[in-house]
Amino acid sequence: MQSRPNIHALYTLRLLLVALLALALGACAAFSPRDPLNVQVAGIQPLQGEGLELRFMVRLRLQNPNDSAIDYNGVALNLEVNGRQLASGVSDQRGTVPRFGETVLNVPVTISAFSAARQALGLAEQADGEVPYVLRGKLAGGLFGTQRFVERGTFDLSPVTASPYRRP
Repeated sequence: MQSRPNIHALYTLRLLLVALLALALGACAAFSPRDPLNVQVAGIQPLQGEGLELRFMVRLRLQNPNDSAIDYNGVALNLEVNGRQLASGVSDQRGTVPRFGETVLNVPVTISAFSAARQALGLAEQADGEVPYVLRGKLAGGLFGTQRFVERGTFDLSPVTASPYRRP
């Protein structure tokens, strides 16, 4: 006597395979390439420090050039000046950078007195007035939603010469 396969088991197996296929396609869509965030420092304001530290509120303008919004639930920053770590900061802010939109984040950062002294010594040895900086950060967004960003540039610390033409 031949045993006939259970029809309910085959139906359940097909349903499970279809669900796995749909899940796999959704996961592939979640990993689609995104353009990186555009990040600019919009402002820096001094804050009250304690002891041998300096504190500042860094305002970052985040621009999202993607077709989907970016949700975040925390931000971390590290500022490197002239190849040396200068400041770091974190914030547990939550929010959204809208699709094809922008938002401004406020992140408190701390500079230790030792980092400031090390930077001052390094700047004294600087031959030209161009000082490179790198701002690295991340917007926390869960397991696969974290967005990292890097902003590079230079500070021009060359002395400003007075114009021979003066206004009355």
